[in-house]
Amino acid sequence: MIDHTQIRRRLLKSGAALAALAAAGWFRPGTAAAESWNRGAFETHALADARRALGADNAQSGNIAFVQTPEIAENGAVVPVGIASSIPGTDSIAILIEKNPNPLAAIFDIPAGTEAAITTRVKMAQTSNIYALVRAADKYYVATKEIKVTLGGCGG
Repeated sequence: MIDHTQIRRRLLKSGAALAALAAAGWFRPGTAAAESWNRGAFETHALADARRALGADNAQSGNIAFVQTPEIAENGAVVPVGIASSIPGTDSIAILIEKNPNPLAAIFDIPAGTEAAITTRVKMAQTSNIYALVRAADKYYVATKEIKVTLGGCGG
């Protein structure tokens, strides 16, 4: 027969031990995932600064397609964006929106051996160019598309 009191005591002891480790600074959940985040790139306020923070000053045109991305977005709060890259070795896709308060909207890491395509929804303050920035083999490639916004999504 199962002794529930014993199980409960073991769980409480384990929880207390983890709490003690966390208090001592030895156990910090979530720290490893946050270390690869490029905070500086997300906090920029100009497109050129965001590209510089990403290391993509000299991006060149590449085989990048916008899919499921409208010409006109009725609501800037939920603009669908799809990007597909045919560039071999694509390992990252970033979305930058020129006239947003913070141009870098998202960065997606693409695992090796997977299709280099993403879809998401972004906020757009106003009609603007949107940039797909692709990293492949430590080089950057870019494609641009203008999206007209009828109702702004960033406080507009």
